[in-house]
Amino acid sequence: MAIILLLFMGFFSSGFANTLKWSMPGDSLTLDPHAQNEGPTHMVSRQVYEGLVTHDTNMNIVSQLATSWESTDPETWIFNLREGVTFHDGSSFTAADVAFSIIRAKTAPSDMVDLIKSIKSVRAVDDLTVEIKTEGPNPILLNQLVQIFIMSESWSKEMGCELSYNWDAGDTSKCASASNGTGPFKITLREQDVRTVFERNSNWWGDQSQHNIDVIELLPIKNDATRIAALLSGEIDYTNVVPVQDLDRIASSSDHKISQVAQNRTIFFGMDQGSSELFSSNIKGKNPFADRRVRLAMYHALDMDAIQDKVMRGQSFPAGIITAPGVNGYTKKYDQRLPYDPELSKKLLSEAGYPDGFEVTLDCPNDRYVNDEAICVAAIGMFAKIGVKVNLDAKTKSIHFKEVKEGEPNPSDMYMLGWGVPTYDSHYVYSYLLASDGSWNKVNFSNARVDELTAAMGVETDIEKRNEMIAEAWDIVQENVPYLPLHHQVVNQASKSNVDVHARINNEPLFYFANIN
Repeated sequence: MAIILLLFMGFFSSGFANTLKWSMPGDSLTLDPHAQNEGPTHMVSRQVYEGLVTHDTNMNIVSQLATSWESTDPETWIFNLREGVTFHDGSSFTAADVAFSIIRAKTAPSDMVDLIKSIKSVRAVDDLTVEIKTEGPNPILLNQLVQIFIMSESWSKEMGCELSYNWDAGDTSKCASASNGTGPFKITLREQDVRTVFERNSNWWGDQSQHNIDVIELLPIKNDATRIAALLSGEIDYTNVVPVQDLDRIASSSDHKISQVAQNRTIFFGMDQGSSELFSSNIKGKNPFADRRVRLAMYHALDMDAIQDKVMRGQSFPAGIITAPGVNGYTKKYDQRLPYDPELSKKLLSEAGYPDGFEVTLDCPNDRYVNDEAICVAAIGMFAKIGVKVNLDAKTKSIHFKEVKEGEPNPSDMYMLGWGVPTYDSHYVYSYLLASDGSWNKVNFSNARVDELTAAMGVETDIEKRNEMIAEAWDIVQENVPYLPLHHQVVNQASKSNVDVHARINNEPLFYFANIN
């Protein structure tokens, strides 16, 4: 037996297995699938955990742990579950795990609360049947459930994280540094920010012939140049984050290839317009961002065509709305940017009482979005031309997101954020960013009518009426300028020429569809 075990271990370590070495700038923030609503965190979770439903490679909603579902009345959904599914620890998957996971995900401080706040109750009817009741009809429940991963109730309680959510392995919750899903891969080694090893789950219920990956090694490499050098030298096989300045160099290599697709993600700046005074500003006793004219001045100061050309090298689409094409509620009308006009910006600042401008700090990640810090640097130069002195505070994404969301150690007066819409419906943007109680509404925007419309669009099943509500809400938001939209990103991923990983518009790789040829 010992000889067989050694041979098995040697099989994986010697490289005979199909091992895919994957890199991106930053690691997942946590292995807890309900703790952080953040892209790279979901990328890791989705290899390990599963939901009742999911998106396929073309972003269609398909069955996963549920095989079928029906709405028995406007507020009641019945889900029939897949038989014979086991968690990675060998325990059986049942309806009790689904009920536990949804209740956990909708309990603060889970970052999924705003996504499924319409769910009133969930219960296991029997081992393979789940009933979900909502507060009024919910026309996009399936879209929302794509993001809710199912955990083992018994394992979670054993690990001490029944209702505990943590950022990383340094915190008390063991669910932040260990995992136990039903998915196609299981994590066998976790060194946060260094190396995570996934191995094929031979007991997965799904079609194992869809992929031939035995081992995935996630090796986060923050520095762009280092990451691309590792790709070209063969140290890694695939990255889903490629700097635009390296596209031609990679494409010229006969051993590598580039895959591209327009991304469902919009980059923007937030401005705290609700606080009585900005923390980092030289203006005391009042808040410049509370004046719409100041926010509008900041908007007109941004030359997004120049950023598209010089910083993004054509790999972006200037945006007028924090919603990408393909999302319900998006229209080209809303996506038209206001003109670049620094002279108008100066006029607006003067009218608002700031003829000499003011000072403020911009918080920016430096390892999350494409050229994130470079975009912030370019924008700061543009703001300087209108007399607004913006100081840059760039930092790694885990610190940046925590500071923006929790305001610790200091509140963010102005910040960069990127927003994807996994439900492909504008309600997601409103529930998180624009509703008064939205968990990521850190600009403190508040509008009673927008709150009414957000609640109404969450339960309206008449498509025409619902779209009218969304349009009215966007009209109000566009007029108020609570955020500064920058651009929609483009997904650029690169790999060795013999590695096939489907590029999806959410930039979430599904390795159970990947192959090494």
